Amino acid sequence: MIEVTIDSIRVSLLSQNRIVVLKEEGSERFLPIWIGPFEADAITLQLQGMEAPRPLTHDLLKSVIETLGAEVLHIVINSLERNTYYARIVLDNNGETTEIDSRPSDAIALAVRVSVPIYVAEEVMEQAGMMPEEEMALSEEGGRSEYGDTSSEDLGAFKDFVEGLDLDSLLGN
Repeated sequence: MIEVTIDSIRVSLLSQNRIVVLKEEGSERFLPIWIGPFEADAITLQLQGMEAPRPLTHDLLKSVIETLGAEVLHIVINSLERNTYYARIVLDNNGETTEIDSRPSDAIALAVRVSVPIYVAEEVMEQAGMMPEEEMALSEEGGRSEYGDTSSEDLGAFKDFVEGLDLDSLLGN
């Protein structure tokens, strides 16, 4: 297993989805995983030390695990099948190790709440991990990277939109 940290959470240029970028400890290799906006917000809130007025689903999961006397040991992104990542939450339950199937986004949101390590299976990192040069090469070719389409002709419409904004009227001037 390869230990990773949360490098960033990015917004997709193509949809409302987010991408959590996991960075391998002691390496420049990273693993981008598409997640939903609610899961991204749950992770971001915790990383920034902010509290929601009411417990979120991941706070509830943490509370249930603790109330039952179990402890989260770590989480692992353990599989990648047909472009879908799978994860496991690994618990110590009275000296017995229990693994629970999970979406990676939920496992990561729980991991940041209980401050446990995040791991990626070596075969998953071999299959989907990227080096910064690979991302740059995709961008320079004008191709689609994990972060959206970067071709200049597709960004042209966005550029025209931004240049056409009347900021004075938006600001009430």
